[in-house]
Amino acid sequence: MGDSTVNKWASGTSYGPVLSQTDLYLLNTELQLHPILQGANPGFQLLFNLVTGSTGGFNPEARDRDLPFIQKDQPATLPRVTDLIIITELSPWCTIIHNDRGVTLSDVCSIIWKDYTEHYITEQEFNSLPPRLQEQVKRVAANNAAQGSGNGWGMYNYTPAPPNRYKRVDWLRDKTFFDGLTKKDTYAASRLGFKAPNIFVMTLAS
Repeated sequence: MGDSTVNKWASGTSYGPVLSQTDLYLLNTELQLHPILQGANPGFQLLFNLVTGSTGGFNPEARDRDLPFIQKDQPATLPRVTDLIIITELSPWCTIIHNDRGVTLSDVCSIIWKDYTEHYITEQEFNSLPPRLQEQVKRVAANNAAQGSGNGWGMYNYTPAPPNRYKRVDWLRDKTFFDGLTKKDTYAASRLGFKAPNIFVMTLAS
């Protein structure tokens, strides 16, 4: 990607107005998703762990060294929007990412992380899982609690769940690394009852 592509996403004040949910629906504007969120930036592959909240990256051509996430303040979409709605085929929940000044890459990571580590699976949700998957969630919860505590990330500490309570991130089992966002209007409509330019489906990897 050339400099023009990089500059297009660089954080700054030279963008057009931030579109509210209403603006977006009235204009029916198609959003361009930041290449990093699509996994389409050749020089930076995002490494975002939903258990610890840690973010960083690497260059696929030079995997031996980590890269800092210096693009975190760049807009998640162009035009910028106040709200993104994130769903995934791996869980029943919907994450709404809000920022009046326009959602950034950092907002996407921090709010998804908080949504999955600060909310517990309800008893009804847990009981909807087959017994085999319930056992997997229990084992994963213990592992996640051990991984999240004492990992040196400070604010990223994963506090262990009380006995018999499990966090949303535990539901994901081994799929706890962000892989990318895609548009799937048919799936969004089947899940939410409507489709919209700012609904994206999150894929996750082990």
